[in-house]
Amino acid sequence: MKILSVLVTSLAVCIMSSPAAVASAVDGGSFASDASSRRGLSVESVTTAPAKSLYSLQQEFVDMRLGMFIHFNIPTYVGDDWPDPDTPALLFNPTRLDCDQWAEAAASAHASFGCLTAKHHSGFCIWDTATTDYSVASSPFDGDVVAMYADAFRARGLKVALYYSILDTHHDIRPGFVTPESVDMIKAQLTELLTSYGPIAALFIDGWDTPWSRISYDEVPFEDIYRLVKSLQPECLVMELNAGKYPHDGLYYTDIKSYEQNAGQHVSTATNVLPAVSSLPVNKSWFWKPDFPTSPVKSAESLVRDNLLPLNEAYCVLLLNVAPNRDGLIDDNAIEVFREIGRLWDGPAGTLVLKETEAPIISENIAIGKRCNTSWAYDIHIADFLTDDDFTTRWQSHSSVAEPWAEVVFDRARPVNAISIADSRGSFTDYRVECFADGRWRPVLNASGDGRKVKIRRFDRIWAEKVRVYVTPADKPVTVDEIGIYDERGDTGSF
Repeated sequence: MKILSVLVTSLAVCIMSSPAAVASAVDGGSFASDASSRRGLSVESVTTAPAKSLYSLQQEFVDMRLGMFIHFNIPTYVGDDWPDPDTPALLFNPTRLDCDQWAEAAASAHASFGCLTAKHHSGFCIWDTATTDYSVASSPFDGDVVAMYADAFRARGLKVALYYSILDTHHDIRPGFVTPESVDMIKAQLTELLTSYGPIAALFIDGWDTPWSRISYDEVPFEDIYRLVKSLQPECLVMELNAGKYPHDGLYYTDIKSYEQNAGQHVSTATNVLPAVSSLPVNKSWFWKPDFPTSPVKSAESLVRDNLLPLNEAYCVLLLNVAPNRDGLIDDNAIEVFREIGRLWDGPAGTLVLKETEAPIISENIAIGKRCNTSWAYDIHIADFLTDDDFTTRWQSHSSVAEPWAEVVFDRARPVNAISIADSRGSFTDYRVECFADGRWRPVLNASGDGRKVKIRRFDRIWAEKVRVYVTPADKPVTVDEIGIYDERGDTGSF
């Protein structure tokens, strides 16, 4: 394989640079500009307009109501969603590929956008990439699938989103094997996708801290990737498929809370107030299988009644998956499901106004694994659980303590400017945070009436040896599932 050599320092420029600097950061400026010219686009065309606020973008996303997920990649030709990492590129050959058919099907259901698997876990790229020869360019197919998809959906007035997996079994980007070169390639591939195919409404990133991939947010630094995306396309929403681990009441490492129903992840239609998306395949699995044309598909009536309508009432978009076959066409039975949805549902209408919330956590949690001290607690809910990176455990104060407290202790002074407190039982609303710095405790924030089950707060940066949370007052035992502490770069609220 060939991997584009991209200096970390060059790509870092992208994070805070002008569009022109972004274009020159990869391959000396030749790649981004060449790719954009092939597509008849310019980097500046998607980056120079004033960016909307994150809240506005979240509201617009929720208002889209329905999207078409398209799982089409090398697994299509193997019969397994997780193919052999060395599956030859020569297998990929959609001789009748028709992205117009895909777009027509999406439009028939009144969907607002599409989302294509540009790269799945097996590492095969279905666009014209300069980063590896494991791509469509090494297959018999003569074309750039991402380009064809983007053109077809825009021609129908549909927005374009992309799915991208950082987990990559072909290039050995997996837990314990991530190298600086791996991160360089991820950044280079995302730069290609975000500078060569026009406005991308959302980027669905998979492979971080999930049951099927435990790549940490430090191994492939989430904040670097997030800021790179926002520097290239400020209005591109970043979605990380991590709802299986993190509480449903806060945005951890994602702009939109993302749920995968096939993995047992379900948004609460009774209590959810965050912008969300729930994905579900029309067929029994994500990628095409030989029996799909004759196997039962989900009924349009149940999809509308049991998914689309209740999800939309809970600020959640339904992302309904189709699996084009080896010819590059959606099977007739799946096409009919989308047409029938369009007959049963009139499409997006009105606005369910989101409640504005804190910007998402995007930085490394420097509290994980650190020592904790607390006021008197129950023996089975000890201080150690506060920083064990497990939201199913908890610390619980003793009922006799009137002002419970918990603190995280660092091995040296660390810069900090944000905290998250997960309290799944909603056990308190009033609290204050202090940092131990230069030999004394210094108050950094006071909060009252904060009934959120995930409390995310930001404050001025301070170099702290310890961070302590006081609950004031406590009329019942206080529980905390997890405390996160962060040193965020720049202004996250501007995204």
